[in-house]
Amino acid sequence: MLADPAETAEARAPLPGLLGLDALRAASLTEIDAAAALQHRVDRKYLVPTASAARLVAALAPAHRVLDICGRRTTDYRSTYFDTGRLAAWRAHVQGRRRRWKVRTRLYAEDRLCRVEVKTKDGRGATVKHALTVDADAYGRLDTCSGAVAFVDRVLCDAGIGITAAALTPAGEVRYVRATLADLEAGSRVTLDTQLTCHRDGRTAALDPGYVLIETKGGPRPAAADRHLLGLGARPVSLSKYIVGLSLLVPGLPDNNVRRLARTRFHTGPRTETPPWALIGRTTPA
Repeated sequence: MLADPAETAEARAPLPGLLGLDALRAASLTEIDAAAALQHRVDRKYLVPTASAARLVAALAPAHRVLDICGRRTTDYRSTYFDTGRLAAWRAHVQGRRRRWKVRTRLYAEDRLCRVEVKTKDGRGATVKHALTVDADAYGRLDTCSGAVAFVDRVLCDAGIGITAAALTPAGEVRYVRATLADLEAGSRVTLDTQLTCHRDGRTAALDPGYVLIETKGGPRPAAADRHLLGLGARPVSLSKYIVGLSLLVPGLPDNNVRRLARTRFHTGPRTETPPWALIGRTTPA
């Protein structure tokens, strides 16, 4: 059975209009990086219906600004994650180990900007992100000529993680469209991700179209966005795009809470430019 045409159209509607982003004041990337770069931060994630995400944007509009790049208020993100043959990074996250880590190359597609990023946890459980800008053609690989190998080795070594770049290979690609809001005075950020898909070995896991993955990025105390989300009935979820994707796409991995959550909002199918939910049909709550 095919998806409801209205549902599919909503999923593919431009994100600024769908969420009311056009009503917010604009901020440049330089302004947001200066006030809320947050390489050392606490992330909270929420999976909410699109209508709730739009209400959140409206509530944040007085204090928050939206990232605007040459009139564009969304960005197409593509991230290739690297892991060991036994998926050591995936297992460390699922098992809740203190020394968790992720290595990825991230491409901001419209801007042809590529970075190698390594994320670790500090002693208090906060996320620490290190980034190295490389040529866009280096997306999807770690090589010595770009400095990526030395960069990854140094960051992982400094974090006390006994893994080197030589042990890592591409393990999955995540794609989504993101809007970024920032409170420049409070130094906090909110990201809203739609059209989320993860790809591996010719298969795709896709988030249902009527939902938005929201991340708040700030200090230890909940920010205004967190308080508004709680008021909308949303609760934080432990949900990593990479962890979800592999949990659904790799046969034989141990069952885990992430997979049980993912199965309620994600669908899998053969890799295609059309997400699986647009092919198989699904009734999504309003």
